[in-house]
Amino acid sequence: MPEPADTIAVLLRQAGLPWREARRLMAEVLQVNETWLIAHDDETPAPAAADRFRAMAARRAAGEPLAYVLGWREFHGHDFLVSPAVLIPRPETEGLVDVALECLGEQPQPRVLDLGTGSGAIAVSLALARPDAEVWATDVSAEALVVARENAVRLGANVGFIQTSWWDALAPEWRGGFAVIVSNPPYIAAGDPHLAQDGLPHEPLRALTDCGDGLAHLRELVHGAPPWLRPGGWLWLEHGYDQAAAVRSMLAQNPGWQAIASRRDLAGIERLTGARWRPEAAPGASYND
Repeated sequence: MPEPADTIAVLLRQAGLPWREARRLMAEVLQVNETWLIAHDDETPAPAAADRFRAMAARRAAGEPLAYVLGWREFHGHDFLVSPAVLIPRPETEGLVDVALECLGEQPQPRVLDLGTGSGAIAVSLALARPDAEVWATDVSAEALVVARENAVRLGANVGFIQTSWWDALAPEWRGGFAVIVSNPPYIAAGDPHLAQDGLPHEPLRALTDCGDGLAHLRELVHGAPPWLRPGGWLWLEHGYDQAAAVRSMLAQNPGWQAIASRRDLAGIERLTGARWRPEAAPGASYND
């Protein structure tokens, strides 16, 4: 006896995707978990649901990242909305949240800044972990900030958002007041073959590369952070797999940066580099004037 044309099992097979990806898409369409799908794969979804699944599967088969097709991505224990206006949050970036929380320690009501927030994943995760903190996040893209604000509202995080390029629109009274500044800036060099791989062509180019050597924004952040950090405050930056030494060198050029260090991700790659700002170690500095 022939199998019905539009059962869950048939739709999954016809998708032409890895089995786990197909199941995730079907689970999203039907709003069920994958265990339910296994037990009910002989059922026939409504025609509208079947059509939506086919459309989503076609987008994924064409190379669109799974997170964009689903419309969300898990990060630091929370589900964040994503769209092509923002980078897809990645597991290695969770380390930026972890190290920031470590640096905040027991400080009461610290002020924290996330530069280039994109989806808001870093800032929102920090605000949820430290509801006593005053968390601010910036992005040059108005479209990205729409996504970030929606994530903050959905998840109940108290984050202030500012549209600006790095430091340009920060309130003057915040100078010398941030306990931690974090950023995952564009750091892929122009012409790097990775820009054409793994779904990156679907992500916003200006959030991936500085269209130069990949170090321009990292240099700007290292140079521009001191006026905004309080004495003893920390700067932590995510960077490329081969850029840790270069970022440490940038920091070492200013004696006010102390405790310069890099952190490895789960793959053992030096992915984060940071330092503590000690203005007393930088003779002649007048950053907080």
